[in-house]
Amino acid sequence: MLNENIRAIRKSRGLSQEELAIKLNVVRQTVSKWERGLSVPDSDMLVSLSDTLDVPVATLLGEAVSEPEVDGLRALAERLEVVNLQLARRRQLKRKALCGVLVATCAAIALAFACAAALGSPYLQWDLGDPELAVAGTLYHGFEWVFVRVAPALFPAAAAAALFVRKRTR
Repeated sequence: MLNENIRAIRKSRGLSQEELAIKLNVVRQTVSKWERGLSVPDSDMLVSLSDTLDVPVATLLGEAVSEPEVDGLRALAERLEVVNLQLARRRQLKRKALCGVLVATCAAIALAFACAAALGSPYLQWDLGDPELAVAGTLYHGFEWVFVRVAPALFPAAAAAALFVRKRTR
């Protein structure tokens, strides 16, 4: 909600991300992150943003503007806390998904190694005079050749990355 409001109000004022960033003394990427919902401005920056865009902070946060509240800063802080918690949860879910993908990659590599070891190289006994078997044997051998060279490096890298991501998730 905050990100959509920043973008809509900035565009309604005819400002580019770069122009707004210059007025706020931040880099354009910061404004872009706010508008994409990847981060939120802190309370001081939110006040500066409302001054620059000439709108109340409550409008930026999506609240209907009525009478000024006595505990406006407290309400603003609580609202920002909720947004920060939502961003933290989203980041944690992405990390868990990445960890799952890395663990699945390790499992797939281990399974492929087990299958390759169990099967051996059956194409060596095939009648390669048959064109279809020759093509299949070439493809099987090509896969086996690439897999045996790539998997030993990919497996420990994926395992280490999964451990690193899991450690950071906790």
